[in-house]
Parts: sequence; structure tokens; C-alpha cells
Amino acid sequence: MSQTQTSNAALLKIFKQYGGIFLSLIILCAIFSVMNPRFMSVANFMNVLQQVAVIAIAAFGMTWVILLGEIDLSIGSIIAVAGMVGAQCFAYGMGFAPALVLTLLAGALMGLINGVLTAKLLLPSFIVTVATMGIYRGLVSLPTNGAPAMIMNETWTAIGTESFLGLPIIIWIVLVLFVFNQVLLGKTTFGRRAYLTGGNREAALYSGIKVDRLKITIFMISGVMAAISGILLSSRLFSAQTNAGVSYELDAIAAAVLGGTSLAGGVGTMTGTLIGALIIGVMNNGMNMLSVPYFYQLIVKGLVILIAVWLDVRAKRAKQ
Repeated sequence: MSQTQTSNAALLKIFKQYGGIFLSLIILCAIFSVMNPRFMSVANFMNVLQQVAVIAIAAFGMTWVILLGEIDLSIGSIIAVAGMVGAQCFAYGMGFAPALVLTLLAGALMGLINGVLTAKLLLPSFIVTVATMGIYRGLVSLPTNGAPAMIMNETWTAIGTESFLGLPIIIWIVLVLFVFNQVLLGKTTFGRRAYLTGGNREAALYSGIKVDRLKITIFMISGVMAAISGILLSSRLFSAQTNAGVSYELDAIAAAVLGGTSLAGGVGTMTGTLIGALIIGVMNNGMNMLSVPYFYQLIVKGLVILIAVWLDVRAKRAKQ
């Protein structure tokens, strides 16, 4: 096969994999542009990208978990805890670096708890993360009795407000984490083990894969990704809010599933998840610009998840 034929085959494969969801994104943008001409302005476009950043990073972590056939409903609460940890570090006089490290460690610890309860105690991840979602959400309010905590550290707040080489820093962070997760998933033994374990756990065990350790590690990755989302969100808000990240787990799941990640496990890509996050971000922004009430937005997101899952089930049945 010639180099040209190989390139064409690769492009055709990419189009088949992502063409449908990318076309959906374009159509969605066109609809909102017609309904509100300000939607396609440069300022709003940059605003959408910054809003997407928080969702996308959390969705990268969610993609890893769903690849195993598990779920993590606690990431919204972890986002809130991360912001509060950072705020309390500054309140106690710490600098940016220690606050950053402790915040990431907090995310890893919460992911570790989810992973150990799921892998070692054999509890369903749905039940575990529903429980920890409530526990972590409660922990957020302890330091301030439910009040917001202001963040005055300029380096922390610059992450969500400043630019580098013409692009907001927050977007650079998303791009770096996208490349990191994409390479880790698609080009390493760790990623191949995640695919195999999610697709066929018994085969993974027979292959010598330490499934429990892998599961715990992936829940820790999810926790760290959620903590980074919390850092970005709190830096944009200049504060840690006790209600930060509410329903973000739904956005992350929707982004992953829309991007082609199968809830049954073993199928998914970070590229698809990023496009899915863009769709969710465009939907959120477009509905806000049209002044759609929040409860209607929840209905729309729920319907989107149902449709995406239905399409996933249909695709599986077609392959059988």
C-alpha cells in the first residue's frame, strides 16, 4: 500500500470515528448562531473554551473510569473540595507551590478512597461514589460553615484569568492534559491494560494484569483530574464555593459518552471526549445566552445522555 493510500485510509478512519460527533458540534453552533448572533463572537468563543476547560479535564478522568466499566459520581464534589483546600492553604499563609501540591494530593487521596472501596471491598462504584459524593460535599463546608472562601493569591487567580501567547492559560492547560491523557491511553502499556480490563476483565486477569491496582490508579487519576478542574474553577471565581462543581459529574459523563466512550467499558478515546466536552460547553453557553431556565437545561442534558447511551447500545447490538 502506497503512502498516499495509507494516509487516505487513516483519514477515512478518523472521519468514521469522529465525523458524526464533529458534525453535530457544527450544527449546534450554527443553530445557536442563528438564534443569537452574539454566540459566534470572538469574545464568546473564548468564553466557551474557558468554560469547556473545567468540564473537559474532569471528563478526561471520567473517561478512564468508564473505560473500566465503572463510574465516578463524586468528581463534582472533588472539584469543590479542591478549591477549598487551595483557599485554606492560602488562609494559613502557604505559597502557591505548596497549595498546588496539597490540592492535587487531596484529589489523589479522594480518588484513592473511591478506588480502594471499589476494588478491595468489591462495592459497586456507583454506590461508592454516590456515598463519597455526599461525604466530600459535606467536607467542603466544614472550614467555613458553608460560606465561600476568597482566594487572594495572584498566581492562583492568574491561571483562570491571564493569557500566554494570545491564548488563556486555562486553555493551554487543557491542551497539555489532553496530550498527556491521549498518549497515556493510546501509546502506553498502561492504556492497553485499561482497554483490555474494561473489555474483558477475566482475560485481563489471565494476562497477569493486576486489575485491582489498575482500578485504584485510574480512580486516583480521576481524582487528580477533578482537582485540577477545581483549581481552574476557583481561579476563575477568585474564591472557593461550597456549591462548586454541582452536576459537573453529569457534564463529564455526557462528554465522555457523546465522544464514544462505552458505559460497558473497553471503548473510548480522549479525542472523542474533548469533542463531547465542546458540545456540552456549547450547549451550556448557548442555552444561557438564550436565557433558558436552569431546570430546562438539566432536562436537555438528561435527554442528551439518554440518546447517547441508546446509540451506544444500538451500536453494540449491531456488532453482535
